[in-house]
Amino acid sequence: MLNTSTQNLRSRAIQFLEQSPQQRLEILKQLGIARYEFLTKMCLKEANIACIMRFLQNPSQLKFPNLMGADLSGLILDEVNFIRGNLLGANLQGSSLVNADLIFANFTNADLRNANLNGATLNETIWLNTLVEECDFGEGIGLTKSQRQDLRIRGGRFNLLGEN
Repeated sequence: MLNTSTQNLRSRAIQFLEQSPQQRLEILKQLGIARYEFLTKMCLKEANIACIMRFLQNPSQLKFPNLMGADLSGLILDEVNFIRGNLLGANLQGSSLVNADLIFANFTNADLRNANLNGATLNETIWLNTLVEECDFGEGIGLTKSQRQDLRIRGGRFNLLGEN
């Protein structure tokens, strides 16, 4: 059973996700976290309710995006800043993260099948058990040679000059 404060936070998260993108952006501005504009694109799903609860719980203490388990599938998140983002178990299937800043992001157990990461900065990223079939990494900016080989073996695509 959820306690009263958790129930209230859950209700606020659901109300947030029921708003239009413009209304959500206004709420984020009021909370001082408009830099997380991508939250205006999330759909109302159970996984996203928990995610929004984390953002609403203590907005003044947010440093890095905690998107653990979030469903961001099919979203256009081009140029998003997920530096030090916790994307553990997140669903990014079919999402576009073109030119995104993903430095130090944790993609453990995440689903990036058919995602587009062309031009994304991927330094110090973690890819443990990440699904990457048909994920387009472009040049794979910031990936180590061993990460690139591992991701290619698991079905990730790279379009480096002079390579297949």
